[in-house]
Amino acid sequence: MELEPVIGLEIHVQLKTKSKMFCSCDNSGENQPPNTCVCPVCLGHPGTLPVANKQAIEWSAKTAVALNCTIDEYSKFDRKHYYYPDLPKAYQISQFDRPIGNTGYLYILNPKTQEEEKIRINRLHLEEDAAKLIHAPNKAYSLVDYNRGGTPLMEIVSEPDIKTPAQAKAFLQELRQIMRYLDVSEADMEKGHLRCDANISLRPIGDTKLYPKTEIKNLNSFKMVEKALEYEISRQTKVWLEGTPPQILTTRGWNDAKGITEEQRSKEEAHDYRYFPEPDLPPIHFQLQPDAKCDLDAKIINIPCLTANLPELPNPKRKRFMGEYDLSLDEARQLTEDKKIANYFEDVISELKAWTENFEEAKNNPYIWEDNKPKLIKLASNWIINNLVPLLYQKNLEINETKLTAENMAELVSLIFAKKLNNTSAVQIFPQMIESGADPSHLMKDLNIEQISDSGELENIIAQVITDNPKPAEDYKNGKLPALQALVGKVMAQTKGKANPEIVQEILKKNLQ
Repeated sequence: MELEPVIGLEIHVQLKTKSKMFCSCDNSGENQPPNTCVCPVCLGHPGTLPVANKQAIEWSAKTAVALNCTIDEYSKFDRKHYYYPDLPKAYQISQFDRPIGNTGYLYILNPKTQEEEKIRINRLHLEEDAAKLIHAPNKAYSLVDYNRGGTPLMEIVSEPDIKTPAQAKAFLQELRQIMRYLDVSEADMEKGHLRCDANISLRPIGDTKLYPKTEIKNLNSFKMVEKALEYEISRQTKVWLEGTPPQILTTRGWNDAKGITEEQRSKEEAHDYRYFPEPDLPPIHFQLQPDAKCDLDAKIINIPCLTANLPELPNPKRKRFMGEYDLSLDEARQLTEDKKIANYFEDVISELKAWTENFEEAKNNPYIWEDNKPKLIKLASNWIINNLVPLLYQKNLEINETKLTAENMAELVSLIFAKKLNNTSAVQIFPQMIESGADPSHLMKDLNIEQISDSGELENIIAQVITDNPKPAEDYKNGKLPALQALVGKVMAQTKGKANPEIVQEILKKNLQ
């Protein structure tokens, strides 16, 4: 019997609002001492009343629009009842039958076929986060930090459209990137800003029935999601082949040290939570008709206004970069991974056009930018991908935290392109540009590393090198081509690496023929 996985994801995203979901407590509790960002409201004291955070609702609606969800005119909050030590009220304010977003979708790139695939989204709703349990190493006791309790938490539930663990990972990565582009969450899995529960079942290929699923709880890295799903596919395949497929919904936890999932409990159904409308909060009203004023500060959130003000999202940006700048898919993905880097790249290209039009050759060629645009863009993208991004990662810096302006980056690329600076020297001065913001042309002159491209100057140096090194010169004349590189090396050493190697080769070949 051949089986296929059926996978759906439940993703929780912490919103980075200044205050919590239903009170005015500071929402940066993860950086504060335990139990210091709390108040009677988020601790669930009797007689307290919640007040909904408008920005959290607006950001959730904006995310729903970005995920192509349908948004109804009205939404509401509900009480979801269950007892757990990290839930002080013994219920959670969540959403049940009227979530903020319904029936959306997201396109992801299939890791194997490199083709786009549509993953449907069932719903997007808003709720408050629970507190955080800290377990003692020997499990003798647990401590509760209520700082996280009440943090705005957006839950995104996919349909069971995902077929492989690699697809699940790709879906999560695309979702994280969207959250960062929308600037609603840091979406850092290691810090718990983005958490994932994965639901998985198997079924015979060709069968359309959905069998009882297993939910794997609190996966906090992309690698962990992939490994847990791979393990569960293996475990459930064995159970199916033994003739005892899962009969009930179960919850399992991932043990990363052992590389296995472990059973925790049977899974609750919706009726177990005894949902009912939250009596202390009014329904949420969205304006669905366009508003000429498009007032983002209005009391009622205008959905067409939110839609019109969405930033360019990762997938459209990747496609535009490929079309507009003739980049490969891999190059476009690397340049758009970080929104700040993507914007910086476009600023560099804009500045590069201005630098190119100042070339000496531009006096006789008004189309110099158009003629050289593909090569210049390729050079700029390679430098950002292979030099700038790794240096930022090494120094743990964002591009806006450096002193490297787009103008200086463009000047560096133009100097390399114009053969006034070779790649080795450019790599040498690049860290100084990042740290000090110095112009590359000034650094080039200060360090005396301007590339020698003048044929007349190089002719004399090359003639002397040939005289001083007769054997490799004779070897090249006798057909031993590698001998030419030995002579190029001698010229580079004589000029302290400043000679233009391409011109050196041309002159050597001409003089040795």
